[in-house]
Amino acid sequence: MGRRRTGRSVDGILVLDKPQGMSSSDAVQKAKRLFNARKVGHTGALDPLATGVLPLCFGEATKFSQYLLSSDKKYWARIKLGVATDSGDADGKVIDTQPVSNVDAARIEEALRFFRGEIDQVPSMFSAIKHKGQPLYKLARQGIEIEREARRVKIFSNELVAFQEDQLELEIHCSKGTYIRTIAEELGQILGCGAHVVALRRRSAGPYAEIDLVTFETLEAALQEGSLDRFLLPIASAVSQWPEVRLNDDTAYYVCRGQAVIVPHAPSSGWVRLSQELETGGDTRFLGVGEILDDGRVAPRRLIVAN
Repeated sequence: MGRRRTGRSVDGILVLDKPQGMSSSDAVQKAKRLFNARKVGHTGALDPLATGVLPLCFGEATKFSQYLLSSDKKYWARIKLGVATDSGDADGKVIDTQPVSNVDAARIEEALRFFRGEIDQVPSMFSAIKHKGQPLYKLARQGIEIEREARRVKIFSNELVAFQEDQLELEIHCSKGTYIRTIAEELGQILGCGAHVVALRRRSAGPYAEIDLVTFETLEAALQEGSLDRFLLPIASAVSQWPEVRLNDDTAYYVCRGQAVIVPHAPSSGWVRLSQELETGGDTRFLGVGEILDDGRVAPRRLIVAN
């Protein structure tokens, strides 16, 4: 017999304000228990040190987590100069200390030029990237170091917003796969004094920002009131920035069966949101996402299962 599925069917996206000191996996499990949900997943891990925007996908929304995982992110980071740690953040062991008396805002601004635009970045050994099924951070804690290939990432902006004594603050807008701790480490190397992240907050991930955040304290209070599900955003919000293609009953019928269709006035290329027009008041029902083929037809790629 197969494993019995427990929990209730819940669909939607929760934009959790992940607390400091909790892993992303632990955050997922706590949210799953609070909602008594059958299926929950996150869309890109935050380190235990970090706080802020962690979108959690419930039920059918998990089909679209890949699009949030590949989205741009924005961070605020506080970096301490003069101290290097093995992990690049405050949770690691100190491996070197250097004076920072010769570092000023002008030198920091000059160094930040190397962390803007497209750059190659070697992932930290304390990242969640897996090597033969093992997360690198677990190997790092065993004293094992694996050779990693550099990855191309894009830093859309990287601005110095505060600097006092041996600490500075950065506002960073970057592509997926960017490691802020690696920026801190390499910045410290350029400045000749070492550096590590002491505080990190994700301010946005794809379409979600701090205004959407919900804390565990708020969720726990809502659970007592029986109003927990009101904090779940629609699945369609995960791709709200994509152009919408509206389907009538006939084209929706074929799309839901995996067939590409011709839709007048659809975009000429790219990915799109698929919505079915309803008879009442011009409303629509989100069906999933599709891609425009070379011949102009709209092909379904990921569809939700209607309850």
